[in-house]
Amino acid sequence: MNIIFMALGGFIIFLVILLLFPSGSKSDIQGRLASLEDTPDFKTAEVQEAELNRPFVDRVIRPFLANLAGKRDPKEMKKVQKGTLKKELSQAGYPGGLTVSEFAVIQNLFRVIAPASLAAMAIVVAPQLTILAALMGAIIGFLGPRMFLKRRIADRLHGIQRQLPDVLDLLTVAVEAGLGFDAACDKVVEKMRGPIPTEFGLTLRHMRMGQSRRDAFKGLGDRVDHPDLNAFISAIIQADQLGVSIGQVLRIQSEQLRDKRRQRAEEEAAKAPVKMMIQLVFFIFPNVGIVIGCPAIFQMIEVLSQNPM
Repeated sequence: MNIIFMALGGFIIFLVILLLFPSGSKSDIQGRLASLEDTPDFKTAEVQEAELNRPFVDRVIRPFLANLAGKRDPKEMKKVQKGTLKKELSQAGYPGGLTVSEFAVIQNLFRVIAPASLAAMAIVVAPQLTILAALMGAIIGFLGPRMFLKRRIADRLHGIQRQLPDVLDLLTVAVEAGLGFDAACDKVVEKMRGPIPTEFGLTLRHMRMGQSRRDAFKGLGDRVDHPDLNAFISAIIQADQLGVSIGQVLRIQSEQLRDKRRQRAEEEAAKAPVKMMIQLVFFIFPNVGIVIGCPAIFQMIEVLSQNPM
């Protein structure tokens, strides 16, 4: 039975190696360097040096993922890009600069490599646990990338929620100082760092490419899909359509968001005693009881030993 599991694990690892390093084809970087042979020597040397100075991820990993993504069924990739994965990646801010197809390839590779590697380790360390290790690897392979993506989405949305009132304050000051709304957004991108300035920069690039302000900010709302940001975008679009002063709208939105942030802080402070109850009951109170009760118990034992009944 162990021989069968070892053979199966070796076969899976062999398939993974073949998938990761296909034979008979040049790598992407080799192909790009080979295409420079017809250029002058000094230009070739400069381009080769610039190519080799790029990060390892950009030189090797990303071309490899793009190569694997290109081998997948176009209908399947189109279905993936239209599904929830594209929305989740946009909410997470495309971690690592990964596209939808690249993340889908990583997800599928993780589903194969995780159970195969754990099964191989179990074969070497504890052969009787091979099936359990393969099952745990399958669970990790299927849930790991999704949990990572969900965590990135939660962290990014929390950062947007905390940063939005400060962004609106800067927009309000810039607009009331005489700048247009687009120039005020440029100031946010220039002066601040975080998820909202990044999204504003992308929205401004869309507007400079010819997209209307209404469509560009609607695209921002669709990418992020946060209630506070959606309310801000709706107010901006309505003010633009109705001709209302954007400065006044921004000031009202900023005050409302600051009230919401204060209410959330008060709500979290009210939840703190309930969340601390478990730690108090199981960790703090027993220690306090030991510190207070042990000396009294020792004194009682000493008195009883001196005055036996």
